Amino acid sequence: MDVTESAPLPVVGMVGAGQLARMTHQAAIALGQSLRVLAAKPDDPAALVCADVRIGVPTDPAALRSFAAGCSAVTLDHEQVPPENLRALVDAGVTVHPRPEALLHAQDKLVMRRRLAGLGLVVPEFAEIGGPADVERFAAEHSWPVVLKAVRGGYDGRGVWMLDAPDPDLVRELLDAGTPLMVERAVPMRRELAALVARSPFGQAAAWPVVETVQERGQCVQVLAPAPGLPEYAALAAQQLALRIAAELDVTGLLAVELFEGTGGELVINELAMRPHNSGHWTIEGARTSQFEQHLRAVLDYPLGATAPTAPAVVMANVLGAAQTPAMSTDERLHHLFARFPDARVHLYGKAERPDRKVGHVTFLGDDMATVRARATLAAAWLSTATWSDGWSEHLGKAAAHA
Repeated sequence: MDVTESAPLPVVGMVGAGQLARMTHQAAIALGQSLRVLAAKPDDPAALVCADVRIGVPTDPAALRSFAAGCSAVTLDHEQVPPENLRALVDAGVTVHPRPEALLHAQDKLVMRRRLAGLGLVVPEFAEIGGPADVERFAAEHSWPVVLKAVRGGYDGRGVWMLDAPDPDLVRELLDAGTPLMVERAVPMRRELAALVARSPFGQAAAWPVVETVQERGQCVQVLAPAPGLPEYAALAAQQLALRIAAELDVTGLLAVELFEGTGGELVINELAMRPHNSGHWTIEGARTSQFEQHLRAVLDYPLGATAPTAPAVVMANVLGAAQTPAMSTDERLHHLFARFPDARVHLYGKAERPDRKVGHVTFLGDDMATVRARATLAAAWLSTATWSDGWSEHLGKAAAHA
């Protein structure tokens, strides 16, 4: 009998081996693949579970070239890759998604603001900063408070400073340290939203329901899907906005558009991310196709999957490292959590716990947003601190009342 050996499945290489790469690897398994990751350290979250791990950093062009050899496509789990190194890969014939020209808009906030403003899209008023006087001139025109931002590298509240009054020492200190700066008007807002879409090289695109992202101290703590109380016309406008940006910038793969919902209901663009995003973790259980599988489909130019939600209400709550490491082990915390909530879906990232570090997330699905959110709030707090503050029923009731 003649047996023809089938061609091997394509290899996707992901630069970076954090939790996003770890969850992308889990999605790759269902597609018959094993993701290749470029890890800075052998104990990075994805390096602990992937079979194909290369050790190196994306700032090393030689390590990046060696990593990309044999990959059908190279993508990213973070934006901290020098654009010139990615362009060198493209020039060498490597397929990179997103392309460096698109990714620059997620790496450089000034480039992003100028491009989006040039497209006629709504962004906060902004200006480049060369010294303390520039901040004061901007505030004189737009009023205090203002938002000072690092042009490159900031995330999860890092690289962002809310200024209620002049702070020339801070501005000089940052500029002297080589941090390029910009300033923005502080947008009066009701809440923060996120619109997540995917786009393939063929040009197919798909959008998930618009979500609300709940922030504390500049860091996302919960994602509510779909965004409660968001009018249908506003949700469609946010999705269309994200799809337009993806097309205008020629994004391939995932695009997350972080938005402010202004006090008058207007949508103002805050940030862009061109990779799987914290605002999309809920899709693992809460959508027909997760953001991680969709990203793989997109970079391989496969037909995209359905994005319909699997429940009327989905809440993802981040598990953050506590101020003090709990005496109870992670395994014991899981044991007690599952005894209380058998339907809790827990994802732990294999990261050491330290204060406010994202070490995992928990997702709940249901019919009523307030109830689902209360359960997710309590579960994430338990996994973080191993404490029920007021007793189970009382705490759950309070959380539901304030959701």
